[in-house]
Order: sequence, then C-alpha cells, then structure tokens
Amino acid sequence: MNWKAFITGAAAGLIGGYMLREKMKQSTFVSGEIALANAKKAFKAQGPIDGSWIQLKREDYRKYALVTKIYRGGISCKKDGKQQQFEFIADAYTGRLLDVNPL
Repeated sequence: MNWKAFITGAAAGLIGGYMLREKMKQSTFVSGEIALANAKKAFKAQGPIDGSWIQLKREDYRKYALVTKIYRGGISCKKDGKQQQFEFIADAYTGRLLDVNPL
C-alpha cells in the first residue's frame, strides 16, 4: 500500500467530514423550547417573569438583508410595579433573540 495515497485519502475524509458537520449545524433548527428558554434568561436578568409563550411553528422572516426562519413569542413581567408585556422574535437556527417589542 502506498502511504502517500493513504494519508491523502484520510485527510480528504477528515476535511470532508468536518465540512459536512458544519453544514448540518447550519441547516438544523433549535426547538421552540430552547428559544423560549433563551428569551426567559434574558428577561430574568431584569426581574421576575409572570408568564411566557411561544409559537412552535416556524415562519419566514425578512428584514432588510436578513432572511431567516423565526419563532414568535411573548413574555409578561412586572417592571416598576406595573404589568408589562413584550413580544419577541427568536432565530429558529440559533435560538437567539432578534427583536423585542413592548405591547
């Protein structure tokens, strides 16, 4: 067996496997529960949360050059003794918050 051919084949296989893994990571979605947990974590840093919800159906989102799939959700909390509600948009690929709007 030629060692050069073996090493070249093994290196090509490793590189191909790594590239495939990275591509698969980019095209898979996180669950809606993870996106909601990320939103709750962000809001809990500013105070207690009274309630929260999320739509588990992903939808297309386009804003300027950003085109992605999102989850929509909401959180209610008390701020300065008053009940406040917020709607959020979370990226379906990463679970990160993209936008938060008060209602």
